Amino acid sequence: MSDYVIMSDTGCDIEFDTLREWGVGFRGLTFRFEDGIEHDEGEMEKSEFYAKMRAGAVSKTSAVNSESFREMFEEALREGKDILYLGFSSGISATSNSAMMAAKELRDAYPERKLITIDTLAASAGEGLVLYLAVEKKKAGADIEENAKYVQDLLMNVAHWFTVEDLVYLKRGGRVSAAAAFASGVLGIKPVLHVDNEGCLINMMKVRGRTQSLKAIARKYMETAQDPKGGVYFISHGDCLEDAKELEKMIVAEGGNTCALITQIGMVIGSHAGPGTIALFFLASER
Repeated sequence: MSDYVIMSDTGCDIEFDTLREWGVGFRGLTFRFEDGIEHDEGEMEKSEFYAKMRAGAVSKTSAVNSESFREMFEEALREGKDILYLGFSSGISATSNSAMMAAKELRDAYPERKLITIDTLAASAGEGLVLYLAVEKKKAGADIEENAKYVQDLLMNVAHWFTVEDLVYLKRGGRVSAAAAFASGVLGIKPVLHVDNEGCLINMMKVRGRTQSLKAIARKYMETAQDPKGGVYFISHGDCLEDAKELEKMIVAEGGNTCALITQIGMVIGSHAGPGTIALFFLASER
């Protein structure tokens, strides 16, 4: 059985050191403020990034290009390793498509190697959860084809539920209407959103106030998780760690288990969701 490596991108919102501990190779998406200077994720402290956003700065983002993926893939191929790439949802970013383009070119140059690319249709720590499960599957002895099938089979069960503090950021990206953003600011209406089977953001319900939005997400976990008392779930947050901990407490109080990983949302997803975002990811009966 040939050795293989798992690769991804920073759309997963897993800390770089953690990805390295997992043995996952990755490439970074980029962001830029009004000055037009392109930054890789990791070049700026997240606290500084979110402070700029709260002060009114607008951040725009760019996908990883195919050349960057080609360089990363080819380094592993030259070492005689196969590659399983698990990428950021194509419903949100062109990053996975860039990886697929690079892989298509390299398969001809390295016909003896296996290079499997999968669009996870997941984002933030939802993509991170898929990575974690694939890493665990590899540790258990799964070969690259077994692991790829395992990932494909679980994708439609990776639930994403999240809420945001201010709808202005989603409005800029065309995810919600100006009227909804206005109602949120004036009436305290908070949306509860999820990522659908095509990997796109969908507004599912509206509740009044932050606490109620967190409770709604906790209820979704208890109602739909495959194993609410013992399953793995991740929480990601946009510079609001205490709210992330509060969501975990709500789940535990309802009879669920503790969170396996709380991670901070990076600059790319943070550019679109904004500070104050709270997201929950788990394996559910359906997305």
